[in-house]
Amino acid sequence: MNKKYLFIIIALLSVSSLKAQTTGGTDFWLTFGNNPIATPSPVSLQIRIVNGNMDNDVSITFTGLAGPPFTYHLLPQEVKTIDLLPEQKDAVYNVTTGKSNKSVRITADLPVTAYAINLCWATTDATNILPVTALGTEYYQISYTPPAYFFIPDAYAVVATEDNTEIFHDGSKIETLNTGEVYYYTSFTDMTGAHITSTLNKPVAFFVLHQGPQIPDGSWASDCLYQQLAPVHTWGYNFFVPVSHLGVERVRVVASENGTKIDQTGSTIGNPSYTLNAGQWVELEVRSINNGCFIQSDKPIGVCTYLTGCEYNGTAPNYLSDPAQAWLPAIEQTATNALIAPFIAVGSSILTDHYAIVMTSTATAVSNTEVSIGGTAPIPLSGGYGWYDNSDADMSFYILPLTNANDSYYFTNDAGLIVMAYGVGSAESYYYLGFSSMRNLSAAFSANNVPYTEMTGDYLFCENEITFTTVIVGIEDMTEVNWYKMKTSGNTPDPDYVLITDIVEDPPLEWTRTFKAGNYMIKLEVKYNDGTELVYEGELCVGAHINIYPTPSQGGMTKPQTGCFKVGTQLPMEAYPY
Repeated sequence: MNKKYLFIIIALLSVSSLKAQTTGGTDFWLTFGNNPIATPSPVSLQIRIVNGNMDNDVSITFTGLAGPPFTYHLLPQEVKTIDLLPEQKDAVYNVTTGKSNKSVRITADLPVTAYAINLCWATTDATNILPVTALGTEYYQISYTPPAYFFIPDAYAVVATEDNTEIFHDGSKIETLNTGEVYYYTSFTDMTGAHITSTLNKPVAFFVLHQGPQIPDGSWASDCLYQQLAPVHTWGYNFFVPVSHLGVERVRVVASENGTKIDQTGSTIGNPSYTLNAGQWVELEVRSINNGCFIQSDKPIGVCTYLTGCEYNGTAPNYLSDPAQAWLPAIEQTATNALIAPFIAVGSSILTDHYAIVMTSTATAVSNTEVSIGGTAPIPLSGGYGWYDNSDADMSFYILPLTNANDSYYFTNDAGLIVMAYGVGSAESYYYLGFSSMRNLSAAFSANNVPYTEMTGDYLFCENEITFTTVIVGIEDMTEVNWYKMKTSGNTPDPDYVLITDIVEDPPLEWTRTFKAGNYMIKLEVKYNDGTELVYEGELCVGAHINIYPTPSQGGMTKPQTGCFKVGTQLPMEAYPY
């Protein structure tokens, strides 16, 4: 399978019009699951909010508690830790199967990143919290096998973001939720592959809340799992699995469609290739000797990576670490920056060491990747375990100790990166996705190879000839494909979208046109014979080529320079000829 990052349209059960998203945002919903300790009293629950570069107001509302929200004013780059009080823990801690109002809502005036941790000595895990803009209506449970000799179940929770949200498990309705209500479900079977969906156009937040598996199954150590999973429309086709400094992790791969072909290079168990149907899964293992594992598929797949038990990964007799789970985004979900912070051990927790795993393309890893700690000037990565290169994926990763517990860590690489985070202590650990994009990868078109999700007012096309491309899966079920354009700048802007009728291809999957400088909206409309209609939009900004004449002190008019500028750009006086 070629190492090509595909953008594919498949038939969803909703109408979508989405632009790029990340794991940061301004509106979040979360809940907590039952720790093997069984009651919230000895367990510490913590919410961690990392602010951006401007003053910001953040509010936290407990659905099950009366009274006004708890409001905090955050300074630039400030990290806010909220240790939940006993009554707050009772208001968010799920113990029994069924419906409740045990949820928390976080809102902010400006984007933040948010995380949560369920911690106690010997049983801890953490998760990133996805903003509402990144949620969806279709998920698959990716968890782990309940221990054979312990009465510890697998579990998940669903949080509704809108009233009258129906929840389905493998097609059977299990509950109807209103805004902020939670459905918590447990099973003494491994529920990996269970298909969880919600009412059309009513997104939900979905959390893995396994109470204590052994990883791998049958090994010595047990620990809870706590990870918010991403919806299927964000699943991708190319995955690079890094390895922590512990040296060995397990990986689970779940298919979302029948006949999914999967190839992998680097696992020390399993086969090089698999063909899976929807909901089926395989388990792999990645060790540091291979510098990670590269996984590819021809249809969207979901991937989670797991820290293993302390006896299995060889950290005994110090017993540093335990099982923990993290969602792993596809390589297609890289972002140009990432903002995270480590957790602080509280209560009986004895977490001692915290780390970030930074993943990026090998070509730009050393030259482009920098970190700013607590708002200081950015510097190249140093003081960690160094770069590990994987030639199969053309990707590299760096393990950086996070030694400043109260500071933010801001990673940048213009070519794109993904950051994971984990922490360990004696028989205790956590692992989670630190930061990535959460683009809608279930459908896409591109303009000159730029995905529609990146076509915003900030992206300038300096070429006038634009080629639009898309690929559609399930073309036999498609009834119609239409392209529209709307000029939004100039003296005669279009009042609405105009159907483009002179495209020769049928179906019009690729077409080329020369655009004058200006701003346009491009819309793709796909219709299927089951009545599903998909709509995707991107903003096309075509630049004007202008000769800028330097001032006399810079050589007068003898050396004009050509620039590409967005229409409406105000040039300084010295840019004009004398």
